[in-house]
Amino acid sequence: HAHRSQLYNEMGGEDALVGNVNKLMVTPPGYTGPPKKGHIVFDACIESGNLGRVDYISEFEFDLFIRPDTCNPRFRVWFNFTVENVRETQRVIFNIVNFSKTKSLYRDGMSPVVKSTSRPKWQRLPAKNVYYYRCPDHRRNYVMSFAFCFDREDDVYQFSYCYPYTYSRLQHYLASLERRNLDYLQREQLGLSVVSYCMFAHCVTAHLCCVSEKRVVFLTARVHPGESPASFICQGFIDFLVSQHPIAQVLRDHVIFKIVPMLNPDGVYLGNYRCSLMGFDLNRHWQDPTPWAHPTLHAVKQLIVQMNQDPKVSLEFYIDVHAHSTMMNGFMYGNVFEEEERGQRQAVFPRLLCQNAPDFSLSSTSFNRDVVKAGTGRRFLGGLLDDTSYCYTLEVSFYSYMTAGSTSPVPYTEDGYMKLGRNVARTFLDYYKLNNLIDESKLTGHINRCNYIFHHLTAMSLILGLFLFSISL
Repeated sequence: HAHRSQLYNEMGGEDALVGNVNKLMVTPPGYTGPPKKGHIVFDACIESGNLGRVDYISEFEFDLFIRPDTCNPRFRVWFNFTVENVRETQRVIFNIVNFSKTKSLYRDGMSPVVKSTSRPKWQRLPAKNVYYYRCPDHRRNYVMSFAFCFDREDDVYQFSYCYPYTYSRLQHYLASLERRNLDYLQREQLGLSVVSYCMFAHCVTAHLCCVSEKRVVFLTARVHPGESPASFICQGFIDFLVSQHPIAQVLRDHVIFKIVPMLNPDGVYLGNYRCSLMGFDLNRHWQDPTPWAHPTLHAVKQLIVQMNQDPKVSLEFYIDVHAHSTMMNGFMYGNVFEEEERGQRQAVFPRLLCQNAPDFSLSSTSFNRDVVKAGTGRRFLGGLLDDTSYCYTLEVSFYSYMTAGSTSPVPYTEDGYMKLGRNVARTFLDYYKLNNLIDESKLTGHINRCNYIFHHLTAMSLILGLFLFSISL
């Protein structure tokens, strides 16, 4: 205990954490010999990396400090770092000691994710190896400790709060879409971030240039950079809309989907949890964004205001995608209105989504007008747009979901998050059918054409197979 306190004071406490550790080899105090296997090397100078400091406690135990968001010491949740120079069978305990939030899904069985160079697929650590508790050695702050055994000396291991989804990963994904040359997908650069990362809006629609009224669904994600599940949802949403699924084809014929996949690219790149490079929580600045301090938010707001002023455009939905650090499942926040009928209409989409997505919770969905949420996209645009528009925050758990028949939580995977995105996209067909804005016969026509093509291809393959079989005889 005394050793920890002395270390803490000598290092200047949490105020001293201003950068990430960079290939930091941690050796026993006073050690002056050559580096050895088992002298662990920590590194967070990677994209979306975050680890501010490492204290050697013993050969088997290390205290790890999250680096606060840049220019804002209040937020310390996201971590993402690599470990190398390990010894085979080396057992360690890593203590994350300076979380800024006390309530956490670690109480409910959540665990960090890990991968290594020879096993590149992320997986969650076993929950039995993770402990979350108040620690007397750290001013009774909550600490998350996890035990790990390294099994391959030449591997580089990576540990993270949740599955990372970096700016580079998004660029690779969007480039793969571009290479498909889809005539119903357009990309528009809205502007640059403070450090000049590009922010794009993607438009998914068929030929709507001639219609009198353009129905628009606008979706944004990653205004909070540490909420990486939002990017997987966004990718699943786009994947479905650009697919050949008959529902996607009908939606493209009737609706314009505008998608901004990463509202805070600087924060994502830097490994922040909540803030932009300059320390702003962008989801509290929708009322007054400036081009110099909040350029990405300013550009998106300008686009939405411009669309709202266009008499040919009906901006019908705005959905901002987030991840939640204390609740299970997917769920939505909506606004409260004086008119009861408008509130009832707003509840329709979440109810339909609940029927399509087993991990979506209607009981966790709520409608509010908290003063502290006044600067959010949902609240600001709910006041700006007319009463035929619906604005939601879509939240998803960093950890897991419970279904109607399950007795224990089902941890989310990357694919699980993407599936929720696909189900959100599908739900728009149900909504527009319900409101008689999409003719069901058109959907039936699409499905019949798809079935015809499928059966035609199946028959051709059978004929080809029989032909090849007869030749072989």
